[in-house]
Amino acid sequence: MTSLNRFDTHTVENQPTILNSYNLWRDDKLLKTYVTQQLPEKQHWNAELLGCFGALAGNELMEHGELANKNKPELRTFDRYGRRIDHVDFHPSYHALMQSAMKHNVHNYSWQNEQQDGAHTLRAVLMYMHYQAESGTSCPLTMTHAAVPAMRYGKSLPFYWLDKLINGVYDPRSLPASQKNGVTIGMGMTEKQGGSDVRCNTTTATKQRDGSYSIVGHKFFFSAPMCDAHLILAQAEGGLSCFLLPRILENGELNNVRIQRLKDKLGDWSNASSEVEFQEATAYLIGEEGRGVPVIIDMVSLTRLDCMIGSSALMRQSLVHALHHVSHRDAFGKTLVNQPLMQNVLTDLTIECAAATALTMRVAKAVDNASRNSYDAALARLATAIGKYWICKRTPMFVNEAQECLGGIGYVEENPMPRYYRQAPLNSIWEGSGNVQCLDVLRALAKEPNVKEALFNELKTQTGKNKHYDIHLSKLLDELSNTQNMETRSRYLTEQMALALQACTLLATCTFLANENVHNDIAHTFCESRLGNACGFALGTLPDTTPFEKIIALGRVSSS
Repeated sequence: MTSLNRFDTHTVENQPTILNSYNLWRDDKLLKTYVTQQLPEKQHWNAELLGCFGALAGNELMEHGELANKNKPELRTFDRYGRRIDHVDFHPSYHALMQSAMKHNVHNYSWQNEQQDGAHTLRAVLMYMHYQAESGTSCPLTMTHAAVPAMRYGKSLPFYWLDKLINGVYDPRSLPASQKNGVTIGMGMTEKQGGSDVRCNTTTATKQRDGSYSIVGHKFFFSAPMCDAHLILAQAEGGLSCFLLPRILENGELNNVRIQRLKDKLGDWSNASSEVEFQEATAYLIGEEGRGVPVIIDMVSLTRLDCMIGSSALMRQSLVHALHHVSHRDAFGKTLVNQPLMQNVLTDLTIECAAATALTMRVAKAVDNASRNSYDAALARLATAIGKYWICKRTPMFVNEAQECLGGIGYVEENPMPRYYRQAPLNSIWEGSGNVQCLDVLRALAKEPNVKEALFNELKTQTGKNKHYDIHLSKLLDELSNTQNMETRSRYLTEQMALALQACTLLATCTFLANENVHNDIAHTFCESRLGNACGFALGTLPDTTPFEKIIALGRVSSS
């Protein structure tokens, strides 16, 4: 007879199992809808690539993401014999993430398929999926992707820089760019005394006889220091200019870029961000002297789009974990997902995620069409700053609400939610904080009249479909017509434009799907709650007439 163990105090029950692997493309109904909506009907786009990477990102890359964040990069300033090496060591999972992402074109799909309609939109999907698996590696991937327009100004650069940027694969070896299978590009723009005001930069660039420049100064944020080169801003004789600064020179020597330390960051742990000093480092002019900001602006626009992509993706992954948990845990006599108040929270989270994803993909389409269509070019100019401000601003609050759905376990590091919460504020700070985005919106409205016309042309396509939307649009036009104290009001104005664009995109989805009921419900609930003020300030305050269960079902992983 087996004796009972007197220390067996309980059986673990009423706890969810760990979320199974799933396909981040195939099993995401919201994403597939908003992407398909923005792609040309005639296009035979690469669903195989998306499905393949979606399966990988939802399985192996999730595991690598955990390991890469638990094992932070480490700086080795000197080798064992005292030679200066300025090398950052990464966990093998970091390299696995970078290798997989670059193999599946996260960094270059837009440029390899530049003549294809929808290339930027499809690349946005790849980044959206990668970011859900691991966000820190998205930083060098974003910068490598966004560097291409700026690098094209470098007429005297050897051809292999652009070729290896657009066509290369991941190659972490410390070699001159000419000897590598692919290159990655980082950024070094801000300095201690200036921050976002890059015209206050004091780093100097002195032209040499061979046409290169000698760089002396510092950068306070020098992200991904193991990239093969960085685009930096420095003061040349002709003014603030853009330069390509290699890490390894063509003679095999380490460039005179001295890493002072790695940043000890709130989140984004897998990625190395550093402070550096330039001690007569060698760099090459991109564009013309004095034109540094115009050269870099296209890169900044693309990195801001990636901020939208990343924040939307973070919302999505947080929503997935919240829905999984509440679907497998009972409280007060019911499964949590069937509790009326929890349904209100989950529905609101689903609507917020849907609105963020829909607007992100609409902006990606505008970027796609910008070179061919002045309307979309103007819309992209404005909507990128608007979307970057609003979506990134909403993400920390969103992730915290999703975290709360899990209760105490959502605050424990064994769960991915704390990592998502640490990551959530990053995109609202990176590439210009909220105030910088709002001031950029005002600048565009004041100096480029066609952007306001493009905005309202877009918004007017959905008039007559929802009374709250129509009233909001009329008020927005009045607000923008009042030019008094616009800087003081710019956050409010940007927020109202963002809500209008999100509502517009969601209403357009209804038309695209021939008013399919559940998407109709999302669009009109969004308009009623966000534009008609039929909700409170917190998530989970939707009106009781909302079709909660139908909307929640659309947010679920479809294979579960």
